[in-house]
Amino acid sequence: MRRTGPLHRRRAGGFSLLEVIAAIAVLAIAFAALMQVAGSAMSLTARANERTQAALRARSLLDGAFIMDPIQEGSSEGRFDDTYRWRMTVAPFATGNVPQDGAPASRMYRLDLDVLWGDDGHERRAHFSTLRLMGSQDGPQ
Repeated sequence: MRRTGPLHRRRAGGFSLLEVIAAIAVLAIAFAALMQVAGSAMSLTARANERTQAALRARSLLDGAFIMDPIQEGSSEGRFDDTYRWRMTVAPFATGNVPQDGAPASRMYRLDLDVLWGDDGHERRAHFSTLRLMGSQDGPQ
């Protein structure tokens, strides 16, 4: 016995229009969230690259500072290129150790280097510090 008619119609398999729209909306929200995460990751990668470039330039400057010339106290500044600039301060560093009688006097200096880049409104800065020993008779050590 098979009943036919409007009340007993067999429902066709498949999705309704409302279910399809809901699935597309969920997919769009998930895609937007993934794109935001990807954009943030790209921004973080660019910032890390900027800091790496600043560190490489700072190391180069600090490694070569006062190798041929004597250490001079004070401040100086300059540019690496169109993007990165630097400001360095050299000051005596007190170690608290008093040289023994007859020992040559050496002086310790602290070199503070700021590497700056970016626009005036969004200027970024990385600070580097090191110590340099200057013997009394020989050059910087």
